[in-house]
Amino acid sequence: MKLGRLNHVGVATPSIEKSVALYREKMGAEVVHDAFDLPAQGVRVCFVNTPNSQIELIEPLGAYSPIVKFLERNPEGGQHHLCFEVPDIEEARAYYDAKGVRILGPTRIGAHGTPIFFLHPKDMMGVLTEIMESPKQAH
Repeated sequence: MKLGRLNHVGVATPSIEKSVALYREKMGAEVVHDAFDLPAQGVRVCFVNTPNSQIELIEPLGAYSPIVKFLERNPEGGQHHLCFEVPDIEEARAYYDAKGVRILGPTRIGAHGTPIFFLHPKDMMGVLTEIMESPKQAH
């Protein structure tokens, strides 16, 4: 097991529309994908392409969204997590488990349609870390 490609940086936001405007107007983003709901994770998602990765804008989908508390502490939004790719999600899960890194919840399907899980920030220098199986199609 070795560190894979940085797939995206998750950024929590109270408004995807306002955040997209910021990335277009202030950062010069050209490729912004359509936002979509991910009810299983309680968020609305929009990907902004960068030359070597993506920004995943995540907005709460209702009062019970897991990012509501984050936005209460950070009302303007902010960096929520980092996401790294791995070739085999089950191998990665076994690796982190063997290392004693706390895994938050079961493996589930993420916004890219591939299996994911999260690592506890207290075991990752304060950074919530998403591990995702590499998508089979090109980026």
